[in-house]
Amino acid sequence: MVILIFMFVLFYIMVALNKILAKIFKWDAAKESASILATGFMNSGNYGLPVVLFSVGQAALPYAIFIMVVQALQNNFFGVYYASRSTSGMKRALSNVMKMPTTYAAILAFIMHYFAIGIPDAIQDTLSMVGDAAIPVMMIMLGMQLGSITGLKLNWQIVSSAVILKMIAAPIIAFLFVQIVHVDPVIASVLIIISAMPTAATTTMYAIEFDTEPELVSSITLISTLASIITLSILLNLVV
Repeated sequence: MVILIFMFVLFYIMVALNKILAKIFKWDAAKESASILATGFMNSGNYGLPVVLFSVGQAALPYAIFIMVVQALQNNFFGVYYASRSTSGMKRALSNVMKMPTTYAAILAFIMHYFAIGIPDAIQDTLSMVGDAAIPVMMIMLGMQLGSITGLKLNWQIVSSAVILKMIAAPIIAFLFVQIVHVDPVIASVLIIISAMPTAATTTMYAIEFDTEPELVSSITLISTLASIITLSILLNLVV
């Protein structure tokens, strides 16, 4: 339960901070949504899991996997909402959320797990093959989007503020949270480390799909990932 609470607390703090910055710097709705996408969702899967396993150990892996699942559900709902609201409006954004197949796939998965319903091997093999292709496809889309970026068009004000929020503010918030709540040391380490992950690549997919500043989101994804080489190295020495 504490992990679930933390994930929503961190997300809503990121949303609040972005709204404050949007007021101060007079960002339009699309730029505000892009910054929320880039700072509210971290790469907790293909980046976060290996780092947690390496730094904390096998005992921490179930907690990291649970965070990844919660993050995926959050991304599917709030990610789609914020990606589409600036171009479609709030009502259309909620409609887009309900059209996402992941929502119904998650509900179906919980039902099948609860009633112990198995999946035939033929279907499972197909699903596994499609699932394995998801990350490479996202990386190709991210690379194509980055290839269209020029330095003169990059909004460094938003990029720098988003990277600072994602790579510095988020782990500080996680540290304060675990100090206040007094969670298990292993869980505390996982929460701090996962919160310091760079922007999730799926946010670029949503930004492209709903035309919410895709160049801005993809550039923040790239720069936060590069910055994580330094920030995570420092963080792991402090936490582990």
